[in-house]
Amino acid sequence: MFASCADPNSLEGLSWLLCYLTSGSHIAFYWSFLTVLVLLAVTAPAALAFGFAGAVAARSPVWPLSIAGRTYTAMVRGIPDIVFFLFFVIALDQGVEWLVHQVRCPDWTERVRQGLEFRVCPAAKVPAGNAPQIWHQIYGFALAVVTFAIVFGAFVSNVLTGAMNAVPKAQLETAESYGMSHGQVFRRILVPQMWIYALPGLSNLWMILIKATPLLFLLGVQDIVYWARELGGTKTSLYAYPHPDWRLYYFLALLVFYLGMTRVSEIVLGRLTRRLSFGQATAAGEAQRKAAT
Repeated sequence: MFASCADPNSLEGLSWLLCYLTSGSHIAFYWSFLTVLVLLAVTAPAALAFGFAGAVAARSPVWPLSIAGRTYTAMVRGIPDIVFFLFFVIALDQGVEWLVHQVRCPDWTERVRQGLEFRVCPAAKVPAGNAPQIWHQIYGFALAVVTFAIVFGAFVSNVLTGAMNAVPKAQLETAESYGMSHGQVFRRILVPQMWIYALPGLSNLWMILIKATPLLFLLGVQDIVYWARELGGTKTSLYAYPHPDWRLYYFLALLVFYLGMTRVSEIVLGRLTRRLSFGQATAAGEAQRKAAT
């Protein structure tokens, strides 16, 4: 990165360490922290959307929707996460390429599935084989986001279903007695009231999502775990910056990062809980009323 780092063999002490920590590989390592943060920022609302749709479908009086919502929640929650991550990403990737294959190569005569091999026409590859590396990384990241959203959406669906059932039925009946339709009761009474009951479960899922981000490594995304293992491993004199096994220090840095994320999340979620508890008939809401008096 610096002109003085052109010849690492001539460096020593702090100069060597500075050049080592600003090498191209370390810049990629620092960017991988942003990858994790973007994953959390995109996956959390996506999982919430999947979960809300699943909870609404499970409560639907239309039995096909109800069965679909319950099946989604039960199936995804019943499959070990690591199995789902390894299987679903491959299935989703092949499904996308198969659809593109049907559109772009209608005259293709060979079978797509040949034993254990999956072959589509070159034009159906997603992304294209000659595409820049950045598009391959974005595509892999998108697959990871969809997979995380579907998995955690099933758990969110279960939490939101319980939260909807926890809203006092007297409030819903009172709204109906005032002439509100079922849709109005759902939008104006049920949904606004359920969040305080859902927040403890959603808070736990957020913490679990933070701890699950190292699974990006299994999906082929070069995340912080990948770079910590690569950079921390023993490097011989064949490398520009030889050093012994430093993986302990790299993973200690990841430990500090995740503990910091957890602490910040606890502070934000605590404030959000106090805000949502205001005026609610819950233990936290009663405590706020007593404190105010």
